[in-house]
Amino acid sequence: MARKPERSIEELYENDPERADAIVFGRRTGVGRRGFLKGAGLAAMGAAVGGTIPFAGRMPGGMIPEALAQAAPGAAPAGPKILKFDGKQDVLVVLGEKPLVAETPEHHLDDDTTPNSKFFIRNNGGLPEPPKDPDAWKLTIDGEVNNPLEITLGDLKKRFQPVDSYMVLECGGNGRAQFNPPARGNQWTNGGVGCARWTGVRLRDVLQAAGLKSTAVHTGHMSADPHLSGEPGKLTTSRGVPIAKAMEEHSLIVWGMNGEPLPNVHGFPVRLVIPGWPGSVSNKWLNRIWVRDKVHDGPGMGGTSYSVAIKPMIPGGKADNKNFRSLESMPVRALVTSPANGTELPAGTRELNVRGKAWAGDVAVSRVDISVDFGATWQPTQLTQPRNRYDWYRWQAKVKVPSEGYYEVWARGTDQNGKMQPHLAGNWNPQGYGANAMHRVALLIPS
Repeated sequence: MARKPERSIEELYENDPERADAIVFGRRTGVGRRGFLKGAGLAAMGAAVGGTIPFAGRMPGGMIPEALAQAAPGAAPAGPKILKFDGKQDVLVVLGEKPLVAETPEHHLDDDTTPNSKFFIRNNGGLPEPPKDPDAWKLTIDGEVNNPLEITLGDLKKRFQPVDSYMVLECGGNGRAQFNPPARGNQWTNGGVGCARWTGVRLRDVLQAAGLKSTAVHTGHMSADPHLSGEPGKLTTSRGVPIAKAMEEHSLIVWGMNGEPLPNVHGFPVRLVIPGWPGSVSNKWLNRIWVRDKVHDGPGMGGTSYSVAIKPMIPGGKADNKNFRSLESMPVRALVTSPANGTELPAGTRELNVRGKAWAGDVAVSRVDISVDFGATWQPTQLTQPRNRYDWYRWQAKVKVPSEGYYEVWARGTDQNGKMQPHLAGNWNPQGYGANAMHRVALLIPS
């Protein structure tokens, strides 16, 4: 029976590591990885990554060097499609066009606060026409409330106390490309995230003004973005959160982003920011909050939508909807934002200056560690405390290397509960949520 060709070098290594080494590096079959990483085998791998590999003896068996990991077997890697969009720098990588989806490469997340021009885009429908008078935009709060509200944005600004907060917003599918076999959806690497300064009012204050009934259980969020089918009034995505999360002080209705009105692509004139949870609950172009007496059941709720498996399932297997729960607090993640993946450092470099960002959904980050010897040893980084809850942590470290050659910096975040990033994405699920494998960055110091 003919062998089905692998779709990626990761799949090639997972299916048959020995054949993978033979294809990629010309390794003879029947030769173990330790034997291969000597003499001609090591030279072939070094040639492939562009230099000697000082810590080759510590490389895990079957591991793919990060410098090669993006290529399909035997094929030259294709360059990313860069987004050309008004108000955006030419750095975002397009993952989808209908709807528009674009991520920010990790090294462009090096700013303490992500500029609007570099903030990722995740749409579910089309872009609505921006209103000529944003302060006339109407927001309805109804359902399980004593005093239903229909309030304009102008009145919202006048009636409630405004707040500013630095908060991470992350797509629920961030990291999806780490899963093998591939999961459905946009193949995010690590760039479906950003940290902005949001200006608005507490959702809690608005819900309290509407007078929550004792029967209030969950919110349902509605937006004005048109469905891609063109059907009038059809919702694109309508998700919600438990009342306890909606009443948290950092859950906001916002109109400002980094000191400016929300850009239209980010929800102008008004949106939700529900920090720590998948960005899909932070509806843009918000026009209604429906308070429910049960868990909301709009598009994007239930089944495998924005959900992870309760009991681990076989990767690629058939999903049982009863085995899924909604993804709530996002998992811990640390990114290397400098130097960039693929950087060639000056000849003679013997100390690396590394920095990055980390966050952990609803909880705190306790530490970030880095390794330059394929995880054989780790060293702690210096964490800068966040400016407020849900801001990201900035971290930095200096690490010495013994010689020129090919290195990988691995970053591993750990949250306050002791949960740390795995080497590989775990808990496979058909729509690819919750992947948070350690970030790896390939560097070369030429001789």
